[in-house]
Amino acid sequence: MRRLVIDARRPDAMALEQAAALILAGEIVAVPTDTLYGLAADPFSASAVTRVFAAKGRGAERALALVAADVAQIEHHLGPLGPDARRLAATFWPGPLTLLVPRPATMPDAVTGGLAQVGVRVPAHAVARGLCRVSARPLTATSANLSGEPAPADPDEVARTLNQAVSLLLDAGPVPGGPPSTIVDVSGGDVRLVRAGAVSWDEVQACLANV
Repeated sequence: MRRLVIDARRPDAMALEQAAALILAGEIVAVPTDTLYGLAADPFSASAVTRVFAAKGRGAERALALVAADVAQIEHHLGPLGPDARRLAATFWPGPLTLLVPRPATMPDAVTGGLAQVGVRVPAHAVARGLCRVSARPLTATSANLSGEPAPADPDEVARTLNQAVSLLLDAGPVPGGPPSTIVDVSGGDVRLVRAGAVSWDEVQACLANV
């Protein structure tokens, strides 16, 4: 594993370009987010997705969450967001709210474990957003740990456990950790809580009620 130290607030463009080139070649890059370190790969490449599952030692029946640079990138690659999704995005992004939206036909089934929805968010971390922007697509962001082990907030832990499985670690120092992102299903008629997390369900409901 190569390791590049990168500024968390003003990430170096050349470092992001190196990371993006690896991702577009089917490799895996460990990247900081606003909660934990994640494994960034191209979710539209079946072979890259397979490598992510192999790196984690995890079964392919479990879905991979995505991160994106902004709403425009999400709509370009995954499809238009509905009114409720747009309202939640405007209120909570960048931040720890994951929205389940319909999975596009161009995305391998393995990304979602065969489900019809994929989870995506815009993280409050300049490195993660910048990498998505330079890669010109949303990226996977599953936690950078072996399956069953604690999700890491420290880049040293990523290097220790996944050294042979990841091509590059973008080291922005320790990240805050804390609760995982809240997952909300906005793919159907009713908005539904899938997993409680950093954004409370009360906050989500209040946002939607405040039309």
